[in-house]
Amino acid sequence: MHDSIIAFIFGILEGITEFLPISSTGHIILVGNLLGFMGNKAKSFETVVQLGSILAIVKVFWERLFNLTKTYLEKIYRLEYNHLCNKSSQLNFNHILLGVTPSVIVGSICYEQIKSIYIPIYVMYALIAGGMLLLAGEWIKLTVISRTENINELTYLQAFLIGCFQCLAFWPGFSRSGATISGGLIVNVSRYAASEFSFILAIPTLLGASMVDLYKNLPFLVWQDFSMFIIGFTTAFLVARLSVKLFLRIIRHVSFVPFAIYRFFLAAMIYWSLAG
Repeated sequence: MHDSIIAFIFGILEGITEFLPISSTGHIILVGNLLGFMGNKAKSFETVVQLGSILAIVKVFWERLFNLTKTYLEKIYRLEYNHLCNKSSQLNFNHILLGVTPSVIVGSICYEQIKSIYIPIYVMYALIAGGMLLLAGEWIKLTVISRTENINELTYLQAFLIGCFQCLAFWPGFSRSGATISGGLIVNVSRYAASEFSFILAIPTLLGASMVDLYKNLPFLVWQDFSMFIIGFTTAFLVARLSVKLFLRIIRHVSFVPFAIYRFFLAAMIYWSLAG
């Protein structure tokens, strides 16, 4: 298959799956095995394409991110230490820092071990486990009367606990967004607010991971692959931007049960393919 077609397919795949609770890494591993697109070139390409999805999130949440940065820098300039460290009446950088810290620690310690389990059988198990966690989050949501409806009501403890759930995403196929959104539901955050925080948390988390992967794969980046990378990056950016906006529109009215069912169905397909 021509590289441009592969780039286009993977760009669409990355854009749709990166921020939905169905695991982009799992889909990319499976499709990569199906198309025979594996090895160092594939790893480098996956990193570049993921950067397209990250840029899409920055675009969608640009105004909120700009205000967060502006407020934080103003407080640093004024040396308002107490305001920086105490609970704020709105989302701030401390929430994001607390959400990212667990993943930074676990990723730094277990990077090589994580990369060694990027194979279909582990993806299958992760799809099942992640689907069960989504169902658990939905069940807990039904049993809770009072919950955090708005992202600006998120507490520091909730942000940290969601960050702990995010560590489950190191298991390929589990889904970073699935782990964080499920974690949000379990710690009494609404579907919409948990989804918003998951998307915002994706920016530093995925950007940091992509930079590490890009650095490690620098020897495999060659000029001949530039057009392929551009196609994948651009496609992922456009598709991710559209899918995130659509997801945020429907998630107020649709539970995560269909996503869990899809995960179980995909796991069954993997099982049958491996058994055959």
